[in-house]
Amino acid sequence: MTYCVAMRVNAGLVFLSDSRTNAGVDQIGTFRKLNVFENPGERVLVLMTSGNLSITQAIRQMITELVTPEGKSIWTVDTMYEAAQIVGQAVRHVHERDGTALQEFGIDFNVRMIFGGQIKGERSRLFQVYAAGNFIEAHDENTYFQIGEAKYGKPIVDRVITPDSTLDEAAKCALISMDSTLRSNISVGLPLDLLVYKADSFGVTRFVTIDEHNQYFQMIRNSWGDQLKRVFEGISDPVWDAPTEAALNVLSKRQGQSQPVRMLAPPNGKLAQNAPAMVQTLAGQDNPERQP
Repeated sequence: MTYCVAMRVNAGLVFLSDSRTNAGVDQIGTFRKLNVFENPGERVLVLMTSGNLSITQAIRQMITELVTPEGKSIWTVDTMYEAAQIVGQAVRHVHERDGTALQEFGIDFNVRMIFGGQIKGERSRLFQVYAAGNFIEAHDENTYFQIGEAKYGKPIVDRVITPDSTLDEAAKCALISMDSTLRSNISVGLPLDLLVYKADSFGVTRFVTIDEHNQYFQMIRNSWGDQLKRVFEGISDPVWDAPTEAALNVLSKRQGQSQPVRMLAPPNGKLAQNAPAMVQTLAGQDNPERQP
């Protein structure tokens, strides 16, 4: 599986991906899922992928080579919107070429992508691309995208990131989001790729591959867990059966208590005649007095 998260803030973009595929007891693969299309001084485009690895690799190569009827490519388009259209076209081309054959073998065309960056002459932009080649763009109301195992790392991003967040704050939040996912899902794993892009820099200046020995990520893992415990312990316990006038930490009051849904017992307390028979055990099978 996969977890990738990307954030668009006023100061630039942050991309973070894991590298685990085919997680299982005896089969764990490591493939990097973050790819950069860069022309220093003119454009930086970043692609992160999730889904079937053979499909995503084919799409990545198609993006590199695709030229539209107008003669445009990922290297020459004038806007990020046009670049996202190139990505969508590559997805559809691979589906047209391989989709039927994959379906015959029972393989779904499973792919999602996060694509973002900046082309000189416009602002930084961020998109999420779907299996049909369609896409949506991040705006101030929704400043980030996730693909893969998104649910574990979503709460911290929802609570912290705004358009005014700094790049360091966004990077820290992304790493905490990833740590939460790593702790809860074995199908996501190290090493991680982290790219922080400063708006209008038109070059990759901050990139790191993070393994289990990375000092900052280990600090995140340890201090985030400790801080969560402190916050948890600092929250007051609930007050049950409080008097009516109580107004602090009240979970329930003596008057007007709610009740659960209670099921009625059988009449006279007797079990129904058609109750299921007990499952025969191996001990019963070995009993010499048992009748066939």
